Amino acid sequence: MKPVRAKKKLGQHFLNDLSIAQKIADTLVFDHYKKVLEIGPGMGVLTQFLVPKTKNLHLIEIDSESVNYLRNNYSEIDTKITEGDFLKIKLKKIFGDHPFAIIGNFPYNISTQIVFKTLEYREQIPFFVGMFQKEVAERICEPPGSKKYGILSVLAQIFYNTTYLFSVPPHVFSPPPKVDSAVMQMVRKEDFNLDCDEGLLFKIVKLSFQQRRKTLRNSLKTLNLPDILREDTIFDLRPEKLSGDDFIQLTKRIGHGNISS
Repeated sequence: MKPVRAKKKLGQHFLNDLSIAQKIADTLVFDHYKKVLEIGPGMGVLTQFLVPKTKNLHLIEIDSESVNYLRNNYSEIDTKITEGDFLKIKLKKIFGDHPFAIIGNFPYNISTQIVFKTLEYREQIPFFVGMFQKEVAERICEPPGSKKYGILSVLAQIFYNTTYLFSVPPHVFSPPPKVDSAVMQMVRKEDFNLDCDEGLLFKIVKLSFQQRRKTLRNSLKTLNLPDILREDTIFDLRPEKLSGDDFIQLTKRIGHGNISS
């Protein structure tokens, strides 16, 4: 294996345990995609296990020192290393309309934003796996009915089957984070197209959980729904009781102006 240096940049903790890096890389199954994007590779701890798996590996790294290290040590993918902020990069400039998977030990301070951007590109991203703060990974995979279930849970699970893979202790990172970590994956559903107004769905989900202790009748009152809608018993529920499919059906009914089945 190639030697690596570990350092913390922009909220990222670099993985020192090679067995965990190998385990993450081995989740790739290349089903419905040939290209792979690693986000935040740092000094290549995970990259070294990805290079042998595919000739279509792309890297996005914001730290210039890390980019120089990667280009010097992974010359075979030099032209596929992009220096920049993943959240600001237009991915179609890299992949066109081709499908690709996302993998990485993500900077924890932008990990949820990475998931939201993945949802925007869901038509091209059939597979996603990465290291998160444990609490965030649990939240993404959490089923309806708990306090951890929220906006990210609903929206991710509408388009993807989410799976909490395994926990990772702090001591395998440099520097060790103050929280536990975890690896989770998202496999896109076969039918991931929405049968409702996407903008309205996202608005309803976000409004519902902004005041999650209140019933939907109160949290959605800014939508100025007709009384006939507000009388339905679904508005007696709190948002954590609704699955992604429930929110889709609610959106369709609100969009059509009635809530009758």
